[in-house]
Amino acid sequence: MTYDVLIAGAGPVGLFLACELRLAGVAVLVLERSQDPGSPLKRLPFGLRGLNAPTIEAFYRRGLLDEVTMPVQAEDRSGRSVSSSAHWMQQERKPAGHFAGIQFFQDRIDEERWPYRLGGPAGTSMAVTMEHLESVLTARALATGVEIRRGCGVVDLDQTEDGVVVHAGDEVIRGRWLVGCDGGRSTVRKLGGFGFSGTEPEFTGYSVEVGLAEPVGLPAGRHYTSTGMYTFTPPGTVAMVEFDGGACHRVEPITLEHVQAVLRRVSGTGVTVTDLHVAATWTDRAFQASTYRKGRILLAGDAAHIHSPLGGQGLNLGLGDAMNLGWKLAAAIRGDAPDGLLDSYEEERRPVGAQVLDWSRAQVAIMRPTPSSRALEAIIRDLIDTRDGATYFAERVSGGSLRYDLGDPHPLVGRGVPDFELTDGTRIGERMANGKGLLIDFYARRPLRALADRWHGRIDYVVGEAHDRMELSAVLTRPDGVVAWAGERDADPTLVIRAAEQWFGTPNA
Repeated sequence: MTYDVLIAGAGPVGLFLACELRLAGVAVLVLERSQDPGSPLKRLPFGLRGLNAPTIEAFYRRGLLDEVTMPVQAEDRSGRSVSSSAHWMQQERKPAGHFAGIQFFQDRIDEERWPYRLGGPAGTSMAVTMEHLESVLTARALATGVEIRRGCGVVDLDQTEDGVVVHAGDEVIRGRWLVGCDGGRSTVRKLGGFGFSGTEPEFTGYSVEVGLAEPVGLPAGRHYTSTGMYTFTPPGTVAMVEFDGGACHRVEPITLEHVQAVLRRVSGTGVTVTDLHVAATWTDRAFQASTYRKGRILLAGDAAHIHSPLGGQGLNLGLGDAMNLGWKLAAAIRGDAPDGLLDSYEEERRPVGAQVLDWSRAQVAIMRPTPSSRALEAIIRDLIDTRDGATYFAERVSGGSLRYDLGDPHPLVGRGVPDFELTDGTRIGERMANGKGLLIDFYARRPLRALADRWHGRIDYVVGEAHDRMELSAVLTRPDGVVAWAGERDADPTLVIRAAEQWFGTPNA
């Protein structure tokens, strides 16, 4: 059998991409090297990830939001019941995020500066564990007909003019396309000959869960020191960075003695580690693929870009890749993709990735254990506690500033479609679960209905008054929820036709 798409990697990015492709009826096989998806690093506390506005909106539009939302009570690695929202409950002011550990707060954010967001089920932030998210996406993928083979990682590949032959374990598998979603050390990226460059690490980061002797001697919270930074959450959860150029990342097994030595150096205390339960290292290495596509091989997620986990941008960046790529690759497989549609994946997503890498580098600059970085940190702390500063950082961290340049000057084009609430009680986000584009007509004009009929099967027509239509008469959205065209009452109807042709190809016969 030849599959339409082979996906290497059954993490959240690969699974979500598989779900997107199945919406279009594409035959998908996901290949995953690990036999068992479980890991203590995917559970609380280290498995907790923040989702930003574009990610939450994507899950909402696909009918996944209720399933993705974690229960208030969850379990840590030892099975103890803990609150997944506990970090919000420990402070009088509600944190809205952080930049290099410098928090900004909800009460400082001016949401009136985000005129193209409407209230609704999809908020701007939420937290989930990797374990929970992967479980939800795996269930959805299997329910839609995605085939997942675990313990079957890609070891070699050959690309031909009309497909890709993958060697996975003892199997030889054929696909028309291959997408590498196999992480920062991507085998697909290496075998496919993709360039990968950027900046080398300045530190080794550690995430550890330990037992500590009494008295502990470590103050709770996040602390900058003369050698690095550490965050301590009692009784024994520690995240720390030591500016050693990344010398201790994946060099040798992490021992109790090593963790204790690093913790003493970074904290400046004589703390004693009695037990080492969980340990992982990471760095601030920031690299990006030179291209996201070579022939019939594409990259998404960490396979295309890696950076430090500071600020929790990596998961959202990868899921955004999947949402952007899925419908475009499906259109190419169906044969109705307009010229350049698949190329627009890299054109749109690579600049977003580069921006996130720079955001990560900027945080590292503030964290360096130098007098100049401490001075810069003090300035950022002052700025981030102003209304303008908190609003700016919140917009960046939440993904609210995301806008693709689609060549249309209208300020809504290129942004996520607002969740218009129609007077019949339905919302636009609820109309997008089938993965098709939408032509939203607030005035029930016959020419627009006829236009949507010309792209029947690719564009759904939605008509109805809205409680707040932002002075618009009609809006055309792509399957990923991005606005492709927006018009006022007197807008030229030929412009929406051009937008439909640009993103959905030639109309039906």
